[in-house]
Amino acid sequence: MLIIETLPMLRREVRRWRQDGKRIALVPTMGNLHDGHMTLVDEARERADIVVVSIFVNPMQFDRPDDLARYPRTLQEDCEKLNRRGVDLVFSPSPADVYPKGLDTQTFVDVPGLSSLLEGASRPGHFRGVSTVVSKLFNLVQPDLSCFGEKDYQQLALIRKMVADMGYDIEIIGVPTVRAKDGLALSSRNGYLTAEERQLAPGLSQVMNSMANKLSDGERHVDEIIATAEAELEEKGFRPDRLAICDADSLLPLNTESQRAVILMAAWLGNARLIDNQQVDLTQ
Repeated sequence: MLIIETLPMLRREVRRWRQDGKRIALVPTMGNLHDGHMTLVDEARERADIVVVSIFVNPMQFDRPDDLARYPRTLQEDCEKLNRRGVDLVFSPSPADVYPKGLDTQTFVDVPGLSSLLEGASRPGHFRGVSTVVSKLFNLVQPDLSCFGEKDYQQLALIRKMVADMGYDIEIIGVPTVRAKDGLALSSRNGYLTAEERQLAPGLSQVMNSMANKLSDGERHVDEIIATAEAELEEKGFRPDRLAICDADSLLPLNTESQRAVILMAAWLGNARLIDNQQVDLTQ
């Protein structure tokens, strides 16, 4: 497995693969890899000849400097896991490689609408950072396909819209959320939980499942469902941050034409901001 830090070396390898007619898959990550990331890698391995994994803690998508500073960086362990998984190349640049002139004058990619809704409203500038760095990675790696987890539902929708709007010839693969046996969605941020908080953490998916059952049973009083869920989360030790029930396709409020809903959850448990989501078929 190659480990590359610089853009020229990455371009050289991509050029060689392209000349050989290889099908390339990209899995963008910020490192601190867990089984959810490995599922993305396995999906990429099934679909392509070459698998590239990027590991880059992207400063542009952090709205709080302290959050960026404490984000876990485990490059050696990550590379060992990826090597065992048969990854061909790890691209692990520094911020100076990706943003050589700094962030203040960096050209950016912004996806209107989706960038400012929901999670974007809670974290201004976050999705602009995501779309910019993913666009740069797409230009550098020139993948035929790229795999993203459905756990970050809004991010996946944003990337799909960016690809369509910008005319990228890249297939975007959404991979279902990987969960622990108790239902907690796997996330690098789970590492912020204390042992006691980790025992409480499955409460987020439990409340989400309750919301989904209500929607499946035909209840459509969204504000009441959310208010009840917020109260239940508080009883379980969470600090609700953002709960929403939206049209799964547009991420706008549900309407009489909506075929599917998506429940979007974000809540604090100690120092960890946990997110999750669940889709619900409204036609049954």
